[in-house]
Parts: sequence; structure tokens; C-alpha cells
Amino acid sequence: MKILCISDQIDPVVYTDAVKARFGDIDLILGAGDLPFEYLDFIVSSLNKPLLFVLGNHDPNPSRKKSPFQRTGAASCGAIPIGSRIRVEEGLIFAGLGGSMRYNNGDNQYTEGEMRLSILKILPALLFNRLFRGRFLDVLLTHAPPFGIHDRPDRCHRGFKPFLWFMRTFKPKYLIHGHIHLYDLSETRVSRYHATSVINAYGHYVIDIPQPPARLRRFHKRPDTRL
Repeated sequence: MKILCISDQIDPVVYTDAVKARFGDIDLILGAGDLPFEYLDFIVSSLNKPLLFVLGNHDPNPSRKKSPFQRTGAASCGAIPIGSRIRVEEGLIFAGLGGSMRYNNGDNQYTEGEMRLSILKILPALLFNRLFRGRFLDVLLTHAPPFGIHDRPDRCHRGFKPFLWFMRTFKPKYLIHGHIHLYDLSETRVSRYHATSVINAYGHYVIDIPQPPARLRRFHKRPDTRL
């Protein structure tokens, strides 16, 4: 499965009339946060492929908005939120954990303890996957990076330590994150942590994940799980 990963920047390489010519072979899009819903809508409409996303610290939190229009903004763009959810697409298992480290009490900001609780919420679904699909998950989509990997020393851009435990325990093939802007081509975009490739999706980045064998794709039509 060929996946277009995007985050934090309206990328002129993607936001163009030529997007279908450039990315027509994409099977799925992952949004790692801090992107306008109009941009997500453009990509979904242009490529006609599923788009899974998590919220970033600069995104409005629809659950906290009073207006029905504000609450449904994300859904109306055709993208699928997977924050604190498990989602299966074409036999691959995705989990989402949005937001950044808490630094000014804004939307989608969390303490280390709150992020641990978010992980606990999806734990039953992860165990279900291990029992019936042979593995916990394939891809963890986050906004913030893991602690010590691609992060920055200031509190806003510091990574989460629970993500390190998550990778050691559940062994996703990929952790895709945003939040950390890359202004220099020499900056590290891809790192390895135990069994997981950690990728900064700033702007855009394309990955290709082999689909699991058919025997491991049981229950693939089961809907996403919110716990």
C-alpha cells in the first residue's frame, strides 16, 4: 500500500492541479495534524482516496466548539479522524494519538500522564488485533514526535516519552508524526527505534507498506473502534 503522509504545511508540491498526476498511485493519505480542513478536502477530492488524520496543537478541537458547523468541520472535508482510535484500511491497522505536549493550556495539548491515558483507551483494541489479526498494529499516527527522536528542547516541541514505551511494547512498523518543521534538507526525517521507523511527515513524504498475508487480514471490514 502506497501512503502519502502530510503535516503542518500546505505543500505546493501537493496543493496543485497536478496532484493527481504526481500522486495518482497513492492508496491512502495520512494527515499528522496542523493542516486546514480545506486542504484535506482538496486532497481527498483530487485523489479520491481515504484520508486518516489526527489533530495538531494548532487545530481547533471540534468536540469543544459550540457551533454545529465548527463541530462538523472535520467530517465535512471527507477525512476520517483517528485520534484515540483504531482503524483498518485494506488489511493494515492504524492507530492515532493527536496533540502535543501541554505548554499553554490550548486545544489538543496533553501532559505525559494524559497521553498515557489516551494509550490505555486503545489498549483493548490493540489486544483484540493481536489476538485476531496476529499483530497489534502496523502504523501509529501522531502529531508530536517521540521523546528524544526528532523533537526539540522547548516544551511545546518536546516529544512524548509514552511513545517510546508504545513502540517497544506494540512494535508498529511505522510511527508517522508531524509538529517538527524541517527547514534544512540535511535535518533528519527518518530514524529507527527498535522495530519502528519514525518518520517526520512535515510537508509530505511517501511510504510503501506491503500488505499483510491474507491469513492476517481477518475482520478487515470491521469498523474503526473508539474506546
